[in-house]
Amino acid sequence: MASAEVSDEATGGPPTASRSAHGPGRRAFVVGAAATAAGAALAGPLSGTARAAAFGYTDDGTHYVIDTGANLVFKVRKSNGDLASLVYRGTEYQGYGGMNSHIESGLGASTVTVRQSGSTILVSVAHGTLRHYYAARSGENNVYLWTNKADTSVSATRFIVRVKAGLFLNDQPDSYTYAPTTIEASDVFRKSDGQTRSKHFSRLRVMDYDYVGWSANGVGLWVVRSNHEKASGGPFYRSLLRHQSADGGGLYEILYYGQNQTEEQRFGLQGPYVIAFTDGGAPSSSLFPGTLATPWADSLGLSGYVPASGRGRVAGVGITGRNTAYAYTVGLANPAAQYWGSARASDGYWAVSGVLPGTYTLTVFKGELAVYTTSVTVTAGGTTTLNSIAIPSSNDPSNAGAIWRINDWNGTPGGFKNAELMTYAHPSDVRAAAWTGNVVIGSGTETSGFPCYLWKDVNSGLLVYFRLTAAQAAAAHTLRIGVTTAYANGRPQVVVNDRWTSAIPSPPTQPNTRSLTNGSYRGNNHTFTYSVPASAWLADTSQYNVLRINVVSGSGSTSYLSAGTSVDAIDLLN
Repeated sequence: MASAEVSDEATGGPPTASRSAHGPGRRAFVVGAAATAAGAALAGPLSGTARAAAFGYTDDGTHYVIDTGANLVFKVRKSNGDLASLVYRGTEYQGYGGMNSHIESGLGASTVTVRQSGSTILVSVAHGTLRHYYAARSGENNVYLWTNKADTSVSATRFIVRVKAGLFLNDQPDSYTYAPTTIEASDVFRKSDGQTRSKHFSRLRVMDYDYVGWSANGVGLWVVRSNHEKASGGPFYRSLLRHQSADGGGLYEILYYGQNQTEEQRFGLQGPYVIAFTDGGAPSSSLFPGTLATPWADSLGLSGYVPASGRGRVAGVGITGRNTAYAYTVGLANPAAQYWGSARASDGYWAVSGVLPGTYTLTVFKGELAVYTTSVTVTAGGTTTLNSIAIPSSNDPSNAGAIWRINDWNGTPGGFKNAELMTYAHPSDVRAAAWTGNVVIGSGTETSGFPCYLWKDVNSGLLVYFRLTAAQAAAAHTLRIGVTTAYANGRPQVVVNDRWTSAIPSPPTQPNTRSLTNGSYRGNNHTFTYSVPASAWLADTSQYNVLRINVVSGSGSTSYLSAGTSVDAIDLLN
């Protein structure tokens, strides 16, 4: 169900991240998290003396050295829990800039222990309230990782696999190079050809990929993501995936990231996520989220671990009232966990498995636009079955009769000018079309010619030209502008024919970090409505009415960091 888009493998060229559509029941791992007593796995003495000549571990004084009994030997530093070495088929892959692979930028002094139980070796790392784990299985070229962040006392929002320079060449849009020119903060760069790069430009939403990595010269190095049940931001969140620089590359598993974040941080055990080596091909689909079965982990004593028997399942008979032109996603979320699954195109059937017990808000998304919500309770070992969900017609703004509409309502700026590019490039990128874009209703290019983003200091004041019939001009109408996120409280104020100006609307709640320049339009969808009086329209039906859309805010900087917003759809209702 997931396919790797690996290009130019034979010549060592760069692959792209994999994309997959998670079908019914694909979304949850068998293992996961809940708050339990920390450190259970750390209390006992070492319980094995196998040596690294085959499957087993040794202690070299500084590291625990784990031999998987296949082609992978890795080292964990005893003082801080860093992953200090990854040797596959005799070649060292770990390390760039003199740094190890680790949680965040490294935990510092930690208590690190190791034990072997049959065909599994577990390294446990304790640092304050945080618990982190590495596991190896006999005969596998994989490292399984879990991280339990219990509170905010420890910074642990990502794991970084740091890869030596020169082993993989990659300049894909979800990567960055230390280009000659830094154009924003210290993390957005411009190459000599005018293209932009940043580690933030992931292109992919969480639900779009199972793994990221590289392949060259008969070796594939991948990070297979976890199910993200304790992460935040939902299925459409974008974050760091990988990067490439002059001194090496990095692969990420993001446990929590504050950039353009719409939810509070969740706490608890996340994982497993997997560092996987292959002979150049994609990682095994048996490692993918929703597919990976790890009953072997049930007895390891991981802090916060909940086995399959302690989890439940939710399934829906179907969803009616859908617009079949769009994919629908069902999300479950509460302060402790999040899950999602895709609705079947034919009838809207959906299922989500491996869910921690609790009561969740269930949201049905048309594209990325919430069109239905309810509550559902999940019990351990049980399946909660819901009857067919009927989406009320009024819940989908596309169903409202409109005199004209620019784009359709789906919770994204997709279809607008530059929309796709902006998930992997800066607005100043040479590939971006001009951010101007006055449009004429009826021209056929209303959507493709209208910019996906509007900024106070870049393109505020865009014009929409349209004609009305005599009957339409004699009546008041509602104008709607849907947005998906905003930066610095940017929001639209409208002027009609220089006769009527709307009040400045209150800003909706949006993330308070960079978004539009960071490869993400995903914030909180919001619809601004304006009641335009009949007196604003032109009575002469042969003339064009003119709508001006200004971006207003008392915040923001200049240019692309001035106050701005991302547009979903604009329409004038009957």
